[in-house]
Amino acid sequence: MKPKRVKKQKTARLRNTAPLSSLPRYPLIDLLRGLAISMMIIYHFFYDLVMFRVLWIDLQQELFWVNFRALIVSSFLLLVGFSLVLAMRRGLQLKAFLHRLGWLALCALLVSVGSFLMFAERLIFFGILHLITTASIIAAILNYFLKKHYGLFLPLGLALIALGIWLQHPFFNQSSLQWLGLMTYKPPTEDYVPLLPWLGVVVLGLFAGHICEKRDWLQQQTLPHFTRPLVFAGKHGLLIYMLHQPILIGLLWVLLFAAKNI
Repeated sequence: MKPKRVKKQKTARLRNTAPLSSLPRYPLIDLLRGLAISMMIIYHFFYDLVMFRVLWIDLQQELFWVNFRALIVSSFLLLVGFSLVLAMRRGLQLKAFLHRLGWLALCALLVSVGSFLMFAERLIFFGILHLITTASIIAAILNYFLKKHYGLFLPLGLALIALGIWLQHPFFNQSSLQWLGLMTYKPPTEDYVPLLPWLGVVVLGLFAGHICEKRDWLQQQTLPHFTRPLVFAGKHGLLIYMLHQPILIGLLWVLLFAAKNI
């Protein structure tokens, strides 16, 4: 009997120290991330049509497209904070966190290099992946020290959003500080998601994650079969993000080239 009891104790310890990759996934979170990815692909499809001069719409000024982009970015960033709470339920799994952070940083660098080759002076120096990489570090630190006082995340998130919207100063116009988001004009870049106000959305995601966890709203859900493609997309969001634009641009180029030669 004694060896069995020791075995059970060892099993319990292993469960308590399980790596991040062994923690359960929640299909609803993957579904929501998949929906955000789908909206992103739709937005970028129209972006590419504009780039190839098939459509003439102003994605930077027309209210519908500005709001649609804000919805997509907000969805991703809320889920970043939310998922971070789930990942840190048993404390900060440093190895797994740094592994994920490294992939994010590498992909952000590849986006910058690719955008430089395509757009030169309008390269992406602080887009969505750059923001997620930076905000993940800050949010992990905040969650580590304030998880017992998670109610503070609501006013803090709202304050960061208000700060990013209302505070602007020429001092932040210098190129080394433009990533903060407090400059007086939008810099010439193809994708700009500065630290402020968007860090505030990630912090709101921390608050939402703790609320759902404390109220036991994170039980495993059985979703309809037709949602499986979205759930799959949510599980592989970073890979899809990196591949979808080269695929869309390549397909459009082939179709337009073929149309011209008919």
